[in-house]
Amino acid sequence: MTGQRISLMGVPLDLLSMAQTVALAEDAMASGRRLQQVVINVAKLVNMRTDTDLRQDVLQSDIINIDGTGILWAARLLGHRVPERVAGIDLMGALIACCAQHGYKPYFLGASQAVLEQAMAQLRAEHPALNIAGYRNGYFTAAEEAQVVADIRNSGAHCLFVAISSPTKERFLRQHRDQLGVPFLMGVGGALDVVAGRVQRAPIWMRHVGLEWLYRLCQEPRRMWRRYLVTNTKFLFLLLGELARTWLSSKKQ
Repeated sequence: MTGQRISLMGVPLDLLSMAQTVALAEDAMASGRRLQQVVINVAKLVNMRTDTDLRQDVLQSDIINIDGTGILWAARLLGHRVPERVAGIDLMGALIACCAQHGYKPYFLGASQAVLEQAMAQLRAEHPALNIAGYRNGYFTAAEEAQVVADIRNSGAHCLFVAISSPTKERFLRQHRDQLGVPFLMGVGGALDVVAGRVQRAPIWMRHVGLEWLYRLCQEPRRMWRRYLVTNTKFLFLLLGELARTWLSSKKQ
């Protein structure tokens, strides 16, 4: 695989650009070789330290991209040459365009039925040539899970976008990836809410300066305040500890 893999606070990360990641996904869809991708942001990195199942779900993925700006800045601060962040929603958008251009078929799993229908209509409007293999909302029971997997496998999809929150999407992909029969697999969280127009992304300038979290907090304060307050604080202390260890190590050399 093109690109270097590093370890940040015990979490492996692939130093891949968006173009490199898209190329790997395209190759998987063309060859039929299974490739599972996951993104890491501050919340996920912090939660992986106590959630052993989530940690295993992430570590068994083939590509581990840097999504969050906090992770990007931390890696660069520690001396790693990170080309750019690869946001999950941007990667999904690039791959949908690729599917429309080359005839690959995506499958979408997650969100509510209303959001899902709205998102599919929007994608068809933006990409008239897009052939959607299928879609299904994210509200299913454990007893229905085997049928969901079978429906995806029988759809002939080349890529699967799982729009379910963490850690459920990571668990679903790790547990069923060998049965799904889909070459490229990735979780996209709340991306379909954005596609459907239910949630607005931060302006580009806010994304570039690392303030996307503030924009999301203003949009969904009740849901997001604890995540940002608790996980960002924990991450800051982890980063300070990592910087201290790096400094001490350099002094001993």
